Amino acid sequence: QVQLVESGGGLVQAGGSLKLSCAASGRTFSRYAMGWFRQAPGKEREFVAVINWSGGRIYYADSVKGRFTISRDNAKNTGYLQMNSLKPEDTAVYYCAAGLWKNRYYLPTDYDYWGQGTQVTVSS
Repeated sequence: QVQLVESGGGLVQAGGSLKLSCAASGRTFSRYAMGWFRQAPGKEREFVAVINWSGGRIYYADSVKGRFTISRDNAKNTGYLQMNSLKPEDTAVYYCAAGLWKNRYYLPTDYDYWGQGTQVTVSS
């Protein structure tokens, strides 16, 4: 079992930055891939980024590539999402998720554990 708690969301102006954290409980966190998803009002939850257990495989959604950076510190049982050059369209609730690495990683059903989410609001 893995429990996930996100933090670091907030209100920021367009062009600004935020760093989200995802604190995991359980000694097996290092076995799991960690993903970030987001969900805006009235929209489906969408993939943002994923990192495998070692950090050797990282993938991003095209919409955030070059602006967001995913990372993890297994010694601290924590994952991160650094978000730069934020845009109003990045406004959403951001969720971290964990699951065993599979060939597919961009659907919510590919993950077994979820945090409660943290709100990110980008003003224009």
